[in-house]
Amino acid sequence: MLRCGRLCGPIPAVFAVSEPVAYDPRSVESAAQSFWANTRAFEVSEQSDKPKYYCLSMLPYPSGALHVGHVRNYTIGDVISRHKRMTGHNVLQPMGWDAFGLPAENAAIKNKTAPAKWTYSNIEHMRAQLKSLGYAIDWSREFATCKPDYYVHEQRMFVRLLKKGVAYRKNSVVNWDPVDQTVLANEQVIDGRGWRTGALVEKREIPQWFLRITDYAQELLDELDKLPGWPDSVKTMQRNWIGRSEGLEIQFKVDGEAEPLTVFTTRPDTLMGVTFISVAGEHPLALKAAANNPELAAFLADLKQGGVSEAELETQEKRGMATGLWAIHPVTGEDVPVYVANFVLMGYGTGAVMAVPAHDQRDWEFAKAYGLPVKPVIVDAATRDALEEMASHVAEHDDPMAVALGGHAPDDVVEVDAAVEVVREYLRRIDEDGAQTERGWLINSGDFNGIDFDAAFDALAAKFEADGSGARRVNFRLRDWGVSRQRYWGCPIPVVYCAACGAVPVPEDQLPVLLPEDVADAFASGDVHSPIKSDPDWRKTACPNCGKPAERETDTFDTFMESSWYYARYTSPGASDMVDERADYWLPVDQYIGGIEHAILHLMYFRFYHKLLRDAGLVASDEPATRLLTQGMVIADTFYREDELGAKEWINPADVELEHDERMRVIGAKSLVDGLPVLIGGTEKMSKSKNNGVDPQVLVDRYGADTVRLFSMFAAPPEQSLEWSDAGVEGMARFLRRLWRDVHAHVAQPDHPQTDPAALDAAQKTLRRHIHEAIQKVGDDYGRRHSFNTAIAALMELLNHVNKFNDMSDQGRAVRHEAFEAIVLLLNPITPHISHALWQALGHAEALLEDIPFPQADPAALVRDALTLAVQVNGKLRGTIEVAPDAAREAVEAAALAEPNVAAFVAGKEIRKLIVVPGKIVNIVVAG
Repeated sequence: MLRCGRLCGPIPAVFAVSEPVAYDPRSVESAAQSFWANTRAFEVSEQSDKPKYYCLSMLPYPSGALHVGHVRNYTIGDVISRHKRMTGHNVLQPMGWDAFGLPAENAAIKNKTAPAKWTYSNIEHMRAQLKSLGYAIDWSREFATCKPDYYVHEQRMFVRLLKKGVAYRKNSVVNWDPVDQTVLANEQVIDGRGWRTGALVEKREIPQWFLRITDYAQELLDELDKLPGWPDSVKTMQRNWIGRSEGLEIQFKVDGEAEPLTVFTTRPDTLMGVTFISVAGEHPLALKAAANNPELAAFLADLKQGGVSEAELETQEKRGMATGLWAIHPVTGEDVPVYVANFVLMGYGTGAVMAVPAHDQRDWEFAKAYGLPVKPVIVDAATRDALEEMASHVAEHDDPMAVALGGHAPDDVVEVDAAVEVVREYLRRIDEDGAQTERGWLINSGDFNGIDFDAAFDALAAKFEADGSGARRVNFRLRDWGVSRQRYWGCPIPVVYCAACGAVPVPEDQLPVLLPEDVADAFASGDVHSPIKSDPDWRKTACPNCGKPAERETDTFDTFMESSWYYARYTSPGASDMVDERADYWLPVDQYIGGIEHAILHLMYFRFYHKLLRDAGLVASDEPATRLLTQGMVIADTFYREDELGAKEWINPADVELEHDERMRVIGAKSLVDGLPVLIGGTEKMSKSKNNGVDPQVLVDRYGADTVRLFSMFAAPPEQSLEWSDAGVEGMARFLRRLWRDVHAHVAQPDHPQTDPAALDAAQKTLRRHIHEAIQKVGDDYGRRHSFNTAIAALMELLNHVNKFNDMSDQGRAVRHEAFEAIVLLLNPITPHISHALWQALGHAEALLEDIPFPQADPAALVRDALTLAVQVNGKLRGTIEVAPDAAREAVEAAALAEPNVAAFVAGKEIRKLIVVPGKIVNIVVAG
């Protein structure tokens, strides 16, 4: 038997010599994937003495084809998963399909087919694509969320939540897309239009089902501090979305009304600056006032156009109308008009806002539009000091503010003149520039003058709590989760409506409520919104309570419901409930991977639903994932033409040829289809709308999966945007061909003795040090830093060192063999197919490389016999020197000055400074 390098055992003699073979990615990848499938290599169980590691990428929507963003996302997860298995972990990496949703329904309308048929066909195609990329997925745990054996558990959980009061139904004002005929989340309304249809969104009040996520608002906020493995940007977005605020709830009596008008404010210090009250168009006072006011009724009807998102309300023109009602200020007793305003939402707070135009920008804009008073009651430090200066000089009976506004002031006191200008400038800013929103000190506030925010908050809270007209409150921006959708392709909500019993949950033993899938005829017209709403036979049922005729709920769940607990189902395939005891083995997820665009909605609901599972006794942990990686987007060049109306026709980059000048600068582009010029757009996120996507299957067919994987990991760190480059892909293909050629040229040599560290000469030690430096760096890049691009760069550099090493002695060949083994094992998480083949070429029987321990750096190999230091003269590199690691400073200086090229640059010149940076560089500064 021959022996290989120190990383492996004996080599069968049959492997000692091999004929050079060309790199054929198709056959190499087919062989590796067949081996993994036949050995069920990536199926895992809970019966393991290894530490568990659950690596999860966000499940894809089965749109029909993978895009490059999918490839990047899943390759990141696969690299982490394979590396963790090589470091001795029991690794779970599952895959499923987020299969319900409106896109499938719209595609069914377009193609006149059933959404189920379209979805299942897409799943088949995309599964094959994922397998062609060689991901280490446990396919035995695969599911599609549109299958009854998945959504039955979701229905069962909803019934339980309904009985606990966590789920409930109420009328709610929603964003309504009149084309898609469904509710839109605030984030799905862009500039007042639906994100998919572009239709103008309407406000509608309809009955909706909700989950009480607000009951968990404080816990969701507090536990962000327990997630150090989550990006700060995501946690900040979630904190802002939860929006915890402390304030006062204050009651304003209303003339002629028995019930007071309640407002919530975080700025009670501005209470004395209230000049009107704003209420939402749906507020009971507004509706009551409109009953006898046709003009107001018409205005309320007009307000129903447009969405209910805060972003839209912030940017739209401020519009309103007086109700004719008057509120009574709770401190001054003054009458305050009540207006309906389009920027107040019934679903936020109490649907009523105390308006302080001087210190709130929306109120200021409204007041300016309708000629309402603007009363400053807060000043900054400079204005406060100016008022105090004035008060010390003007007569006791004179009001400093009145003086600033033009009243009598002493003519001979210069300090008063300067102070007056400061106060007038502050008032001018409020009048002309906008509200002054910073906290400060109270003025124009009677007994509360001169105190700051905290003192005013405490004083007013004590006053209102004493007389029962107000109280301290903690409020949250977060609203309860509306889970109803009015479309067909979703999980049926398990509720029936009975004339006698009302809304009744379907008993668990009668679940699932099946969604009919054979609805092709209903979609044949190309204009169907929900077959179950128009199918009386499906709707008809019997009341579970009284047995009388009843009708099923025809709304379906928001598809965020399915994606909020899917991670848990992977842990317990086949369980009779949502999960079983296996969940506590795998959960929480150790590494979750997905786009930052999911930071609020999905990731918030993901965390919330986990707490519901915990409170139901189904899981023991508090959070679903301990670490989160948000990968950057994939961007690419865009090209287009404009028609006579200026509309852009986007052209795919694959159909464009760039034109360059003699210095290879891009000067134009033309279509490969017709040879005519096209315009060059910016570099943007790959998308269908810009037609700048790249089909990964074309790349796999042309270059192989490993090349695609390698480029997607090399082009940028995971968290940053990746700029697509055809030249970059070709570069990765060349690297793999070179590695293949070099390994096969090496194994064609007669034998490869085992490395003997004690017998190595200086050059052999240097190469071995490069090997183990790469092992050390790549291990850290994979495990701690998730910096895959720098890991690849280190391996490219190591291969360069090997190529420059021409020693064909026994120990030379042994060190070279050790280097190739290291490169193959270190590349395996990223390029597993070629690694599988090259490992065999290097003399090993076919094996699962993930079960071979990840290489560990040999500390002895990392010790340097000499250090290479750069030598600069006046800031320019002039040479390098080799010195012992422990060389004295004087010896380093002497070696630097003796280096021939350096000596030529310092000859005859005065040396002003000689600086030695230990282990790095020598800087010499000379005169002239």
